[in-house]
Formats: sequence, structure tokens, C-alpha cells
Amino acid sequence: MGLGGISIWQLLIILAIVVMLFGTKRLRSLGSDLGSAVKGFRSSMQDEGENEGHKKADEGEEPETSDAAKNKSDV
Repeated sequence: MGLGGISIWQLLIILAIVVMLFGTKRLRSLGSDLGSAVKGFRSSMQDEGENEGHKKADEGEEPETSDAAKNKSDV
């Protein structure tokens, strides 16, 4: 038994049918397009996280500083 009652042989047959229908070139281009979309999504999520950190600093909230830097400014 494989995933949800589907055996490995049934999955291999489905894979063979998909390859015959679409061809390897089309599947390869589809995979690369999907990969680039995921990569773009991840980079935009990281950029959004960085921008939120900059927004907090721009809104007047003090960025976190170390104790040594705080003590130096107090002297």
C-alpha cells in the first residue's frame, strides 16, 4: 500500500501516461516555471519581512541595540 491505497505500480503507470501525453520537454519547462515561481514567491516574502523591519525604524521605534551601545551613549 502506498499513498491512500495507491500502490507504487499504479503511481508508475500514471507517471508513464503523463510523460507520454506531455513529453519530457514540456514537463521540464513546466517544472522550471514552477520552480522560478516558488523562488520569486520566497524572495518577495523575505523582502516584505525586511521592509517591515525598516518600517518600524522609520515610525520612530528604536531599533534594538546592545547593552554596550546603550552604556556608551549614557556616558
